[in-house]
Amino acid sequence: MIQPDSSAIREIIRRSQEACDALSEVDDGLKREVLAHAGSRWSLGVVHALGVSGTLRHAELARKLDGVTRRMLTRTLRQLERDGLIARHDHQEVPPRVDYTLTDLGRGLLAGMIPLWTWVIGNADAFRAARARFDDEASRTV
Repeated sequence: MIQPDSSAIREIIRRSQEACDALSEVDDGLKREVLAHAGSRWSLGVVHALGVSGTLRHAELARKLDGVTRRMLTRTLRQLERDGLIARHDHQEVPPRVDYTLTDLGRGLLAGMIPLWTWVIGNADAFRAARARFDDEASRTV
């Protein structure tokens, strides 16, 4: 665990501020929109599925993402395509056949998420304990 007054945490804060300062107001909106993918269950699910399985069709992605609606998957695919994280290939066939694949940017997002996922997994017990303490205290005050 990093101590709050350590030089390591000061360096993290400095680097975080440096990254924020480097973005213009226009970039800030772009940053928020692109970072939304990192916090989206469906965006990360699509990126992961395409990373693991390669090129997939809409229905194949839907089967891999338990609980996603057709509308939500279509919306997510369009957002990911707009941001250059996935590529859509329409084969111009009847019946229609459309494939999706990760781009270099998409593979970069997938690789960038690994440290966060590793951190979450490594701290899962601490998260559970914190939730249990919170829920226990909340139940006593109600």
